[in-house]
Amino acid sequence: MPGNKYNDNSQVLNTRVARLLRERELRRSSRASSSSDGTDGNRGSEISENDISVSSYVEKYLEEVAKAHNKGEDSWLLEINAGGLVSALLGVNDFEARWIGWAGVNVPDEVGQKALTKALAEKRCIPVFLDEEIVHQYYNGYCNNILWPLFHYLGLPQEDRLATTRSFQSQFAAYKEANQMFADVVNKHYEEGDVVWCHDYHLMFLPKCLKEYNSKMKVGWFLHTPFPSSEIHKTLPSRSELLDAVLASDLVGFHTYDYARHFVSACTRILGIEATPEGVEDQGRLTRVSAFPIGIDSDRFIRALGVPLVQERMKELKERFAGRKVMLGVDRLDMIKGIPQKLLAFEKFLEENSHWHDKVVLLQIAVPTRTDVPEYQKLTSQVHEIVGRINGRFGTLTAVPIHHLDRSLDFHALCALYAVTDVALVTSLRDGMNLVSYEFVACQDSKKGVLILSEFAGAAQSLGAGAILVNPWNITEVAAAIGQALDMPAEEREKRHRHNFEHVTTHTAQQWAEFFVRAILVLMGIFLKSFNCCRPSLPLLMEPSSVVVCVIEIFFLYHHQITSQQTHHPSANHITHQQNTQPLPLFCLSFVIDI
Repeated sequence: MPGNKYNDNSQVLNTRVARLLRERELRRSSRASSSSDGTDGNRGSEISENDISVSSYVEKYLEEVAKAHNKGEDSWLLEINAGGLVSALLGVNDFEARWIGWAGVNVPDEVGQKALTKALAEKRCIPVFLDEEIVHQYYNGYCNNILWPLFHYLGLPQEDRLATTRSFQSQFAAYKEANQMFADVVNKHYEEGDVVWCHDYHLMFLPKCLKEYNSKMKVGWFLHTPFPSSEIHKTLPSRSELLDAVLASDLVGFHTYDYARHFVSACTRILGIEATPEGVEDQGRLTRVSAFPIGIDSDRFIRALGVPLVQERMKELKERFAGRKVMLGVDRLDMIKGIPQKLLAFEKFLEENSHWHDKVVLLQIAVPTRTDVPEYQKLTSQVHEIVGRINGRFGTLTAVPIHHLDRSLDFHALCALYAVTDVALVTSLRDGMNLVSYEFVACQDSKKGVLILSEFAGAAQSLGAGAILVNPWNITEVAAAIGQALDMPAEEREKRHRHNFEHVTTHTAQQWAEFFVRAILVLMGIFLKSFNCCRPSLPLLMEPSSVVVCVIEIFFLYHHQITSQQTHHPSANHITHQQNTQPLPLFCLSFVIDI
C-alpha cells in the first residue's frame, strides 16, 4: 500500500509546479486572513449582466462552449455557445490554464489565423486550425456519426450503415490526423512540469500522441459522455486502437462508477489486459481509472435568486401561473434527452387525471442543436406535433397545458423559472451527467420542489436518493411519477430536497476540477500541505458510496477561501468574472475553443 508516502514532505519535487503550488498556498493563507475581516464581500449582485469584461478564467468551458465569428479581415467576435458543461465549468476558478482547441470556424488564410491567434491569446487560449475537409470527416463524421451514437447506445441509422461502413476508414484516418494536430500544438507550447488535461471523445487518440512525443508528460483524459458496455464497444471497428490510445494517459476519469467499470471491462475483454483495484495494468504500466462526478457552481445560482431582476421575474411567473402547478423541462433538442417520451408521459397523466387539467402546466425549454442534420429536423417536427396534439386535446381558449420554447433563456430568466417550479422533469434516455437537475436543486431551497430524474442520467447516482427515479421509456411509470410528485406531502418534499441540496452545494465544479488535477499531481509526486493530515490516495475503482466518501474527506480537508464574482449562463453571450488565484500550470484541451 502507498499510504505512508503521502505524508512524506521529502517527496515534494523541486519543480516549477511545486514552486508555484507553494507560492499559491502562501497567497491563499493571506487571502483567508483578509476575508475574515470581511474584505471579500458579496459583490456578485453588483455586476451587470451586460458587462462584457472577461477575465483569465473565462476560457474554462469544454466542448461546444465558444466559437469565433469573423467580423473582418483582422477582427473576431468570441461568442459563448450553449452547453451543459458551461454551467459546470463556470465554477472552476482555482486553476489558470492555457486552453487549446478548435475555434469552430475555417480560417484558411494566414492573416486571419494570426488575427484570431492574437485575439485568443488575450484569453490564454491557443487555436488549432482544422480545414473544412478534416472537420467534415473528423467532427461531423467520426465523432458525431460514430462515437457519439455508440457511447449513447443509439447505434447507427439502418439506412446509413452501408455508407458509414464505406467511409469509416477515411473518417478514422481524419480523426487520428486531427488528434495529431492537437498534439503538435500542445508540444509547441508545453513546458516541463505542465499537466495536460484532455477532454472528451473527440480527443481519445491525443494521450498516445502526446506520450510518443514525451513519455514523461503527465496526461489526464476525462470523458463527459457515458462509456458504453463492453458488448456495445466491441462493435466499433477501431475499438482496440482507441482503448490503447486512452490507456497512454496517466489518469482516466468518468462521471460515474458505472462508466469507469464499463471502460475497465472493455480493456480486459477486448485487449486482454489485467484489471486492478486502481485501474488497468498492461506489462507493468498502470493507468489509473476513476470516477469524478462533476458539479456546478451552486453559489452562483443561489446568489442570483437575490438579484432584483430575478425576483421581479419570479413575481411575474407566479402571477402568470397563479392557481396552477408548474412543471419544467430544460433540455437541448436532442435524441438522447427524451423530450418526446416526456411529452407522451404528460399526455397520459392528463388522460388519467382529469381533475388536473386546469391545475398544471408544463413549461418545456428546448434549445435547438445541429439544426442542419435531418435526424434533428425530424425530431423537432415530432416534438412540435406532440405539443400541438396535447394542447388541442386538453387546452382551452384561455389556457394550454404545455408552453414550448425552441430557444434558450438568459441566466436570470432561467433562475427565476427554476425557483417557481413545483416539479422538474429530466427524462434523458442516456446522459453523461445532466446538470439541469443540479441547477434546479440549487434554486429550490425556498420552494422545495420535486425532481423526477431518469435512471439513465449520470446524475441519478448522485441525486437518486432525493429524486423520483424513472425509466423514461416507460411512459406509464413516468405518468405515475408526475402524479406522485404533484401530490407529495410537504414533509417528504422537504426531506428529499434537503438531501439533494446538500449534495449539490458540497460537490461543486470547483471540487471536481481540483480532485482530478490533484490526482495527477499525486502521480507526479507533488502534494499540498493540506493533504498531509490524511492519506489522499487516488480514488480507487470501488463502489459509488466509497468514491463519494473519498471526495468528501479530501475536499473538506482542502477547503479554502476564494474571492469570485461572476454572472453567466450557457445561454448568455456575456460574462463577468473576477478572480484572484495563483496559477497552476495546466493544459486543458477541448474540441471547441473556450472563451
